Parts: sequence; structure tokens; C-alpha cells
Amino acid sequence: MSETDTARNVTGEDEVVDLCRELIQIDTSNYGDHSGPGERKAAEYVAEKLAEVGLEPRIFESHPGRASTVARIEGEDPSRPALLIHGHTDVVPANADDWTHHPFSGEVADGCVWGRGAVDMKDMDAMTLAVVRDRLRSGRKPPRDIVLAFLADEEAGGTYGARHLVDHHRDLFDGVTEAISEVGGFSFTVSEERRLYLIQTAEKGMHWMKLTVAGTAGHGSMIHRDNAITELSEAVARLGRHKFPVRVTKTTRAFLDELGDALGTELDPEDMESTLARLGGIAKLIGATLSNTANPTQLGAGYKVNVIPGEATAHVDGRFLPGFEDEFLADLDRILGPKVRREDVHADKAVETTFDGALVEAMQSSLLAEDPTAKAIPYMLSGGTDAKSFDDLGIRGFGFAPLKLPPELDFAGMFHGVDERVPVDGLKFGVRVLDRFIDAS
Repeated sequence: MSETDTARNVTGEDEVVDLCRELIQIDTSNYGDHSGPGERKAAEYVAEKLAEVGLEPRIFESHPGRASTVARIEGEDPSRPALLIHGHTDVVPANADDWTHHPFSGEVADGCVWGRGAVDMKDMDAMTLAVVRDRLRSGRKPPRDIVLAFLADEEAGGTYGARHLVDHHRDLFDGVTEAISEVGGFSFTVSEERRLYLIQTAEKGMHWMKLTVAGTAGHGSMIHRDNAITELSEAVARLGRHKFPVRVTKTTRAFLDELGDALGTELDPEDMESTLARLGGIAKLIGATLSNTANPTQLGAGYKVNVIPGEATAHVDGRFLPGFEDEFLADLDRILGPKVRREDVHADKAVETTFDGALVEAMQSSLLAEDPTAKAIPYMLSGGTDAKSFDDLGIRGFGFAPLKLPPELDFAGMFHGVDERVPVDGLKFGVRVLDRFIDAS
């Protein structure tokens, strides 16, 4: 921000769109290894934007190119427990040929900012930067210390981002007791009189697995009863078609009760089809929180058409509900059978917190001030976030990246999807809500 811009009293709402566009234009595709461009350029961009308004950001590089940026804002009362606002700067890859607008263009069209990361989660990164820059330019201290963390590697489990900082630089988070981050605070329109804003208070745990079956190698022309591909394929098909039983956690029960009240009807989680039919665009998000899940995602075997391989492998994305990990693993072994060897590629815990306290009240009041029809309700995320790592430090995490969305927008489909985009009005709404939230928290 130049002196000229400062003199014109540029606000967070004024610059949030440009911040989001510029972040999207930095390709931070994460392929699950170190083959991508990394997050270093994004980390330096964020550090520059924070330094321009007087902060002293630090960049932590866990592996060449894999960088995170952290800064601390001193509050009016440093004796109070601190708040962490964290976001990740990496994104999943995108194939430009599939998109209406290039995924790394940050183009503004049809009232939206388009591009990979627009909702996951460079929108929240931009809103956070916009609010912080506005407050520091105008000399408005937060009520308590705020730690800002813009993190690498969330899309591959956070090993080179949040996990690295928690394991090797935990002093950065001294005094922090609560945190906000992604996939929460977005609206679900019930009627003209009521918009629900879903606050993430829980998320499923993960077991990303490699399955291996060993067989006997041989000539493809022979009768072969010990074919590794056949055995693995049958096991993977059983797993992919299996319907895990419905298990209603306290978070999901609270969500269904609140949504039922808003709809004027009781929602029965045992009748999944009827329940999900009432949820419109968020059915994908909610449906996966009613049970454990295991989706086959990769297969590998063989090297020549006339050679039966001695081994076949598959990868599975497994997610379990809070409190149901042991049941999930027992079900996996029963479904797969004794000939399949299962090993974790990446595993992490489920997390869940209660929907109460001053921070929740601050979320509700800040939303209500900008949307008189707003009501905040808890929900569980079917995926995972960096909140898992910060939970190890005793930090209570919430998903709160506030967005007021058009009812017709398929928000859930934007995550890792094609034509990811975020409404310009939604970004500006988020800036206003976050600014109020900081004052109220």
C-alpha cells in the first residue's frame, strides 16, 4: 500500500478483491509431494502486505519452497488469551482446459472472482489481510493479541505447514486458546426471513491408505487362480460399494435440530434421502458427516499386457467420525479381508468442540449486525483442516470464514471443483463481519 493509497483512506472492502485476485494469480498447486511450485512466493507476498502496515512477519520454510508466514498483532490487553486466525495458501491442482476462466487468472466476471483457491481458501486469506491492514492503518488495536498464520501444505495434510510449526515453533502460539479458519460462516438460505450460517465445530478424522495384495506372477495366457489384480479389485469394489452405518454425533444432532426448527419440520438422520433432499447445495457437505466413509481413489498394477503382476495396489481416502475410529478400522479389515494389507499414507484425528462461549457469541453478533436474518449454527466438516494440528496445542478451533452467498450458488461443489469462484459482494461482507468479530472477540 503506497502513501497515496493511505492518504485516500483505502478500506478493507476497497482492497479485498484485489488481494484475492493477486493471491489466486500466484500458483501454489500442491501435488502431495514437492513437485509443485510451493508456497514461497505466496508467503513473501503475504509478508510484504503485513510489513507495509507495520507488522514484523516471519517466514518459516520447512522444505525448499514450502513456506508459511506468521505474525503477531499486539492487542489492547495482552494479558488476555490470544486468538489465532489461520489460513492456507496452497491449493489443489487445476486443469485450465476444464475452466470457463483460467484457474490462475483471478478474473472478475459475473460478480465473482474466479480461480483456484477462490473458496479454498484464498478468499479467507484475502479477507484476513484486508481487515488487518485496514485496522492497522487506522490505528485500531484488537482487544487481545492476534496471531496470524498463512500456512503451506494444508491440502496434503499440513506436514510442511501447520504440523511443522506446531512441532518446531510452538512458541509462536504462546497464549493462544482459540482459533478461526476455513469452511465455516457461509450462508444457507432457508427463506427470505432466515439465513443460517454454518459454523464448523467438528471435522472428521482421516486415514489415507495404501492397500496391497501380493499374488503369484505369471504368463497372461495361463489359467491363474492367484491373481493379485483380481483379489484387490474385488476388495476395492466391496469397499467402494459399502454403506457405513449412520452415526449421529452431538454436532450433527445439533445441526439437524437447528435446521429442523428453521424448516419447521423434524429431520430424521436415519432417513438420509429425505433429510438430504431438504439441504439443497449443502447436501454434499452434510451427507458425508452422517457416517464414516472410504472412497477408492487410485489403482496400480502390472507393466505388460501378457504378464500377470505379483502385486497390485490401491489408495483409499478414509474419513471417520469423532469417536468412531476403532469401529471404522474394524469395518475396513472385515470388508477388505485377510489377503489385503492396509497401511496408512497419512492419518490424523477427528476433532470436535462445543458450540458455546464468548467466541461463538461474537460470531453470532457480528453476522447479525450485517445480516438481520442471520442465525449461526454448528456443523461438522467431512474433510479436514489445519485445526487438527493446532488442537494438539489445546487450541479450540472453529471454521469461520464468513460469506453471504446467493442461494443458487453451489458452494460445496466449488471445493476442489471446476470453475471455483467467490462472489465479490461475499468478500466485502466477510470483511465487514470479520472486522466486527475481532472487536467483539
